[in-house]
Amino acid sequence: MSPATSTFADRLLGRVRLDGLLSLAAPILAIVFAGLITSVVLLLTDAPPLETLGIMADYGVQPRSIVLTLNSATTFYLSALAVAIGFRMNLFNIGVDGQYRLAALVAAAVGGAIVLPAPLHIALIVVVAMLVGAGWAAVAGLLKVRRGVSEVISTIMLNAIATALGAWLLNKERLAVEVSGSNNIGTRPLGPSAQVPGLAIVPGTEAKVFGLVVLAVVMGVMYHVLLNRTRFGFDLRATGRSESAAVASGVNVKRMVLIAMTLSGAMAGLVGMPQLLGASYSYSLDFPTGLGFTGIAIALLGRNNPVGIAFGALLWAFLDTSSSILQLHDISPEIVMIMQGTIVLSVIVAYELVHRYQVSAGQRRVSRELESGAPAQAEGASA
Repeated sequence: MSPATSTFADRLLGRVRLDGLLSLAAPILAIVFAGLITSVVLLLTDAPPLETLGIMADYGVQPRSIVLTLNSATTFYLSALAVAIGFRMNLFNIGVDGQYRLAALVAAAVGGAIVLPAPLHIALIVVVAMLVGAGWAAVAGLLKVRRGVSEVISTIMLNAIATALGAWLLNKERLAVEVSGSNNIGTRPLGPSAQVPGLAIVPGTEAKVFGLVVLAVVMGVMYHVLLNRTRFGFDLRATGRSESAAVASGVNVKRMVLIAMTLSGAMAGLVGMPQLLGASYSYSLDFPTGLGFTGIAIALLGRNNPVGIAFGALLWAFLDTSSSILQLHDISPEIVMIMQGTIVLSVIVAYELVHRYQVSAGQRRVSRELESGAPAQAEGASA
């Protein structure tokens, strides 16, 4: 390797490291800023900031709290992955909430109506959920590619339709039965063959982590491989960056939009599975809602990266879990919602500032290289 080529390689490696540090610094600074804003709010409400954070931290590291955090993070992670698939192609799938609830309802009804050996029973429920989620999201994809309807508008409306359809289906005359010992109604309970046992991996408590936490990990790996190691993933990311460039390279943009929305919906169908197969064993009126909107925030926080999303899901789940202790200390638990909202807004601003700095720094670097001429020769030598 010539000295010029070696110098160019060292400078390129240094720029890559700097970009990585800037990308890492953005969410950290955003979280610190959110902590400062939360501290101001706590001071205005006569609550000591450090003591409040200490109470949350002490409660959050207790064994049972760790289990609750991991369980919440599992569903948050799947929801954020569903949103991130669309984000990578500049598609805003706001309909994850309706997709996973409708998928969980139909899958629970199918699973409660039949009896199969354990692996097949569980697999059938999961496949049904993915198909329902994919089909519901594909409606928005078809509207976009055939009629030019914004996926933001269509998925919002489909959320409302899914809620109404779910209420219609969850009726005693159709899919619902009475839940013994309460006034609640839900689908027919899933038998033992459809239940995924929990994992006793946290010492000091009898509470168990959802067994489908393994599914979340697998989906994260598959997401990374699909988006970063396949031709389809390249085409998807290229379309998200520039549709005109993608068309020029032979990519069928309409086809990619439809596939991306369908994949996002299929992932959304998995969001309710840890709760359905690992805890409730039935879809009832008190089934968790709002996970789709939480996924949007976490996908933004994790910058659509599977590892970043994992950290975002754990942070979000930790804050949710630890907020339950605040009311016992006469501190409003809504302070956590303020902190979460501030984190999201701060991260968006921080990423934008980092992006602008990188663009500006790149322009200055190119200007210096054109003036000196030496790096340009090094680039030619390396080519």
